[in-house]
Amino acid sequence: MNSSRQDSLSLKEMKQQARRLRSDIAQDSAPISHSKSLEMVAHQRGFKDWNTLHASASNRPDFEKLSLGDTVTGRYLGQSFRGEVVAIRTIKLGQLYHISIQLEQAIDVVTFESFSNFRRRLNCSVDHSGVSPAKTSNGEPHMILEL
Repeated sequence: MNSSRQDSLSLKEMKQQARRLRSDIAQDSAPISHSKSLEMVAHQRGFKDWNTLHASASNRPDFEKLSLGDTVTGRYLGQSFRGEVVAIRTIKLGQLYHISIQLEQAIDVVTFESFSNFRRRLNCSVDHSGVSPAKTSNGEPHMILEL
């Protein structure tokens, strides 16, 4: 049940799976209702019921290039980093995502010699290509992910 393809099925695909299951069961034995087939699909995926599965799938961002737990590299405020994706949230469907990355090593996000500000976790909004719309004073994006 932990295969990434199975976990990433959309609600539409899971409903189609429930329809096929209902049809297959009707051919082999007594017919079942569509709601019963949705509940069976939810149970196969380890959820208590269809409503719980639906809520989980509806809250999942559609950012196809990254998943929770992925290791990513990139640049943040001009500093190279490597870390693990610990959160992804859709801000603007298909266009903008909030991402949190736990870094393997802290990076200094300040360029002044007399001052430092080290960070172990980065929180930033990025578009579907992994580039933040926010820019520094020199015009560079705050974050650029290497996808």
